[in-house]
Amino acid sequence: MHLGAEVVGSRGRHGLRAITVRKGGETFEVETDCLAMSGGWNPTLHLTCHMNGRPRWSEELAAFVPIDGAVPGLVAVGAANGSMSTHGALSTGHAAALKMVKALGRKVALALPEAEDAPYTIKPLWQVEGKGSRNERAWLDFANDVTTKDVKLSAQEGFRSVEHMKRYTTQGMAPDQGKSSNVAALAVLADATGRGIPETGTTVYRPPYTPVSIAAMGAGGRAAGFAPQRFMTSDKASRDRGAPMIEAGLWYRPSYFPKPGETTWREACDREVTMVRHAVGVADVSTLGKIDIQGPDAGRFLDFVYTNTFSTLPVGRVRYGLMLREDGLVLDDGTSARLGDNHYLMTTTTAAAGLVMRHLDFVHQAFCADWQVRFISVTESWAQFAVAGPKARALVNSFVEAPVDLPFMGVAPVRVGGVAG
Repeated sequence: MHLGAEVVGSRGRHGLRAITVRKGGETFEVETDCLAMSGGWNPTLHLTCHMNGRPRWSEELAAFVPIDGAVPGLVAVGAANGSMSTHGALSTGHAAALKMVKALGRKVALALPEAEDAPYTIKPLWQVEGKGSRNERAWLDFANDVTTKDVKLSAQEGFRSVEHMKRYTTQGMAPDQGKSSNVAALAVLADATGRGIPETGTTVYRPPYTPVSIAAMGAGGRAAGFAPQRFMTSDKASRDRGAPMIEAGLWYRPSYFPKPGETTWREACDREVTMVRHAVGVADVSTLGKIDIQGPDAGRFLDFVYTNTFSTLPVGRVRYGLMLREDGLVLDDGTSARLGDNHYLMTTTTAAAGLVMRHLDFVHQAFCADWQVRFISVTESWAQFAVAGPKARALVNSFVEAPVDLPFMGVAPVRVGGVAG
């Protein structure tokens, strides 16, 4: 037994062969293939932290403990609240239980069993200086290979907040979520920044308490449950007509509409193409991205993001536009309609709707933040149908309240069923 001794070094390439022990002013080597470590006892704070309860530092326990009342309706007792003896755990649990029973208007007689009540004492030893040198590495987080030197370097580089140090060093981000190393790392950071541990603070634990494999979390992510599903206005009507649905991003669109006697998809598609070429066809294109753009600089803004000009587009007309990324490659294409002097409606492809919205936001913030223009996605706000074929105009005029005679690439408001556009 070497009471009061410190392990200051180890030896072994493919496994532990020996440890260096320091006791008093002397060091000596002990051959061994196993070294066990204990970091003292830490109350299990995780449930209170999961519910946004911040802990407090206890100098007596050299550990963080829950704050009473931090989480409404939750009472921490026993070792979870810093009562480390068996008697302390039983008595605090007993007192809390009686209080809850009383709050329910009930009475119960329950004797407290006898148990050991040895005082809990601990002397903190946050780090062992290896071989007497402060520059030696001492391991803190064995899962992520974080050392005391890493934590001190974090403070030196200006990452003095526990949250910043955590991300700079990856301390506490391993599968054990810092259960075996966080407190020691915080103490090293406190020493490096000249603060106490209460002032340094602690990170907040996140669920789950026990590591869970990613495969288990994604077990239900298959087939229809893999991703969110978005449905068009005509979804039910399409399914009622037997249309096979295909995925377009997160949207579900009908592929074709089979009729009795048609045995292949090609037969249905040929019939639909012939119908559009000789009469009229309707397609739900609500999945296309739609972005409402308004403001005195709306036209100027579109000139900036498209390769062609939109500020000269007359009100009531539509123009095709090509949009490039910052590196000159094509990002998306679509049409934009001018609904008013300071009002445009942009359409994007289905797949790039989110990308275009993000690109517009980036361009506005990075290059022309002082321009008077605002935009918002209205993809889910408006249904959109394409009507094509020689009889398209006649079909449209059959259900609008007043006939429209639009020119090529024209746009105009209409009333349908008493609803104004």
